[in-house]
Amino acid sequence: MGVFLRWVFAFVLLAVTYNPTDWNYVRWTLANYENHLSLAVLLGLILLIVYIVYARATIRSIGGFGMLLVVAVVGALLWVLYDFGLLSLENDDINVWLGILALSIVLGVGLSWSHMRRALSGQSHMDYVDD
Repeated sequence: MGVFLRWVFAFVLLAVTYNPTDWNYVRWTLANYENHLSLAVLLGLILLIVYIVYARATIRSIGGFGMLLVVAVVGALLWVLYDFGLLSLENDDINVWLGILALSIVLGVGLSWSHMRRALSGQSHMDYVDD
């Protein structure tokens, strides 16, 4: 359940930042920055902090190569769906949502990888800290 929640939070984070609807941070900021610049900056900094936490955890747990592998697996899955006629790439809005889904899977796996690895192997990962 924790892996699912981490992925859902990553999906919501990406969708709140940008999506093809009018309900996202980027479009709201572009439309309202003149009247609400301080709020736009505050929300932008909060989003930046959350992105840094997710990106740092993802890079530390699966690294750049792991991120590339997750993107490759998601891309291959989309290719299979397209090849079997289950997915059409004609609609730009759907393509944006697919990109958000793919990135959220990368971030969700990255944030959850240590937990999944411990559950699969029974081993904990510890960083060495000198006292």
